[in-house]
Amino acid sequence: MIFNSIDFWIFFPIVTLIYAVIPRKLRCVWLLVASYYFYMCWNAKYAALIVFSTVVTYAAGLLIEKLKSRNAKKWVMFGGFALNLGVLFFFKYFDFALNNLNKVLAAFSIQVIQNPFDILLPVGISFYTFQALGYMVDVYRGDCRAERNFLQYALFVSFFAQLVAGPIERSKNLFRQIHEVKEKRLMSPAAMTQGFIMMLWGMFMKMVIADRVALFVNGVFEQYYAIGTVEAVLGAVGFAIQIYCDFGGYSAIAIGAAKVMGFDLMENFNTPYFATSIADFWRRWHISLSTWFRDYLYIPLGGNRKSRFRKYVNLMITFICSGLWHGAAWTYVAWGTIHGFYRVAGDLLKPIREKVLNLLRVKRDVFSFRLGQMAVTFALTSFAWIFFRAESIDRAVLYVKNLFLRWNPWVIFDESLFSYGIDRREHLILLAALLILVIVDVVRYWKGVNLGEVLCRQNLVFRWLVMYGLALAVIVYGVYGVDFDSSQFIYFNF
Repeated sequence: MIFNSIDFWIFFPIVTLIYAVIPRKLRCVWLLVASYYFYMCWNAKYAALIVFSTVVTYAAGLLIEKLKSRNAKKWVMFGGFALNLGVLFFFKYFDFALNNLNKVLAAFSIQVIQNPFDILLPVGISFYTFQALGYMVDVYRGDCRAERNFLQYALFVSFFAQLVAGPIERSKNLFRQIHEVKEKRLMSPAAMTQGFIMMLWGMFMKMVIADRVALFVNGVFEQYYAIGTVEAVLGAVGFAIQIYCDFGGYSAIAIGAAKVMGFDLMENFNTPYFATSIADFWRRWHISLSTWFRDYLYIPLGGNRKSRFRKYVNLMITFICSGLWHGAAWTYVAWGTIHGFYRVAGDLLKPIREKVLNLLRVKRDVFSFRLGQMAVTFALTSFAWIFFRAESIDRAVLYVKNLFLRWNPWVIFDESLFSYGIDRREHLILLAALLILVIVDVVRYWKGVNLGEVLCRQNLVFRWLVMYGLALAVIVYGVYGVDFDSSQFIYFNF
């Protein structure tokens, strides 16, 4: 079941209504049942994987807290990691590893190994696995107590609002709210309104912008061998917009749905394309994952507490692992490596950059300077997205080659751009929707509040006009848009 489906918009009101009227002591049980039903609508058999991860990490958490020896605690935690990552490896990376092994064997004229398994990647496995692993580490570090109530822990792992594509919640934040379910009163009207606005905004981002620009992006990347500079630039920028609106839209719906029921999930996106550096970008993009890697991989590796060389090695390891987390393909590894290179190069070149700026007497506390930083950062991230989107390294390299070597400005005027998936009318609709997105993100950037918070402070008439406008845009230009259907969220594949 996906958020942009009729099934979900029948499922969610029913779940919320029953959640509101049943006795408080049954709320966690009801949400747990609803969460498993939500997941099993995709593939009922694979719910067993969530049960396995839940049982292993639940038992490991209790054992870690009970043991006195630090070494014993560490071995239990490593065991929990090994079991969970073993399942993740089998379903997500086994085929990739076997294919690469066979390439090595073939190079030495050794018979290849046939894959005996027909593996289907379980939706959301990387998300709930990382959430459960983060809990174990938190118990080991003493940042939270081991959860005794198995049903409440199972809800922590499987809460449907963020089960299949995050945000990857932290133990202290979500457990506190699960524990309060029996005590707190019904959801507040203000929170429900704000949550519903966020859900509408997420649907707008996904169905009006992401799904529409996806057609153009698909058209460009399918003709990677024939495109010129203009199409390559627009394709890369288009995918940057697509993946932001797709995943940002999902996160907005997830956060909004949780808020309707009285839960506050962590922020996952904060105007990432207004970032003024790559480091700033990763403080704003997929925040739940970037902070997970920071806290559970980069810092344990030594972070920046060791030598400068060790810091750079830790950065590269972290970003390469981030790339692999996204998918079992060398394109994702390349994407992560590029971002790691950006971070290392940015740190190494900082003294030179400072000297040049001082020499040129560039003002740094003005909007024009920040705007320039934003433009450079957006260009760098858009370039890296080429490798993320391409189907192979070879295709990505040829795409980049055409980007730099096939200058063709005339296509801007000869209407050939309208042959890539969407016509003139759809381009105009997309531009109008992007203008709305920019306005909302500018307000978010300057005021530090999301659309739901902004609208809840406005007069009732204005608030309802905006809500009706968003709903109408989704119905007219999303679900019933010209010549295309709404598609699955990109991050469901991770």
